[in-house]
Amino acid sequence: MISLPLVYTILALIAYTTSFWYLFLHLMSKRAPNHWFIGIVSALGLILHATVLYHDMNTPLGINYDVFNLMSFTSALMLFLSLLYSTYRPVIALNLIGIPVAALGLILGFSLSQSAELAVAKNTLGLDIHIILSLSAYAVLLMATIHAVLLWLQDRELKNKQKNRVWVSLLPAYQAMESLLFDMLITGFGLLTAALLFGFFTIDDFFGQHLAHKTAFSILSWFVYGTLLFGHYAFGWRGQKARRFTIVGFLLLAIGFIGTKFILEMILGR
Repeated sequence: MISLPLVYTILALIAYTTSFWYLFLHLMSKRAPNHWFIGIVSALGLILHATVLYHDMNTPLGINYDVFNLMSFTSALMLFLSLLYSTYRPVIALNLIGIPVAALGLILGFSLSQSAELAVAKNTLGLDIHIILSLSAYAVLLMATIHAVLLWLQDRELKNKQKNRVWVSLLPAYQAMESLLFDMLITGFGLLTAALLFGFFTIDDFFGQHLAHKTAFSILSWFVYGTLLFGHYAFGWRGQKARRFTIVGFLLLAIGFIGTKFILEMILGR
């Protein structure tokens, strides 16, 4: 018998596929896509995605914070933010990245998440807020990192004066893209700051809960992003320096956020 989560997963993937190909074909043919259509169909996929996530994460033992569930949650949040940014910035083409990432996260979460026996016990409200803020910061800063890579591709095509400028043609103007990068960095930095503050006030035993390495890498990442934002507004840092700082900051965050959890669960079996 086919389960409801499987049905919801299939329907969500259909919605994601429809919105992706509609947007892709319109951009490639240089026709203006209907923003409402993309928003509604993608939102339907996100609602179904959230339903599957709720079934996988909400268990009688507590919230199942399995690494693949977190990937699924983060990918859905990233698409949600991508759609939100595209409502006031000319960056709807970025959903060509956000939609397949959300689809991949949904597939990984549904098919590879561990059983509820690995679920964490019910948390306090403060710890739940810390987790939500951490995941939100991760999603925004992941978007900023992808954005930095796209800026690098655009910059390379402009400097090399290539005849077939794929990224320059598909994406908005370089200046608009760079402005959005710093919008994302400010948002992600604020969420990361709030997450760290809530963590310090709500977590009792950093070493006993295997959080020391995650916290250390998160603080290093916070310093990298803080330095970049200070340098941008005080000294006008941008371009290649901004892209490098963005990528390094996210690598540190990813090592602490995903790497530590993957090693504990998949290798050490904790």
